[in-house]
Amino acid sequence: MSGETRLKKLINEIDPRLNPGEYVFSTVSTTDTIDRANILCEFKEQEGITVILERTQAETYGLTYEFVAAWITLNVHSALEAKGLTAKVATALAEHNISCNVIAGYYHDHLFVPHAEGNKAVDVLKALSMD
Repeated sequence: MSGETRLKKLINEIDPRLNPGEYVFSTVSTTDTIDRANILCEFKEQEGITVILERTQAETYGLTYEFVAAWITLNVHSALEAKGLTAKVATALAEHNISCNVIAGYYHDHLFVPHAEGNKAVDVLKALSMD
């Protein structure tokens, strides 16, 4: 099942969903001491391994973090080669003074916005899909 590439259709069917919980980004030198089931996402960088996990899990492992996020899933199946979706979403949120970190999964795009702005971000994205 291949994903959608047409920007207008992607925006119209964006279907943003706020996942429950608080999520944090932390950096570690190794993930050996963290149960993989607790890691939502990881990305290896030259300086260390960025991990995203629930705030309570990060605190259990004694990890430091600076940003507490809400996690929004865009339930439209976007193709990895689709053009413009990230730009449209980030622009709409920026126009409402909401910062956004985007991670593309195989099926969906995932947004991490300041936790206090999660519901507002969903409202902005729903309005975007109605334009």
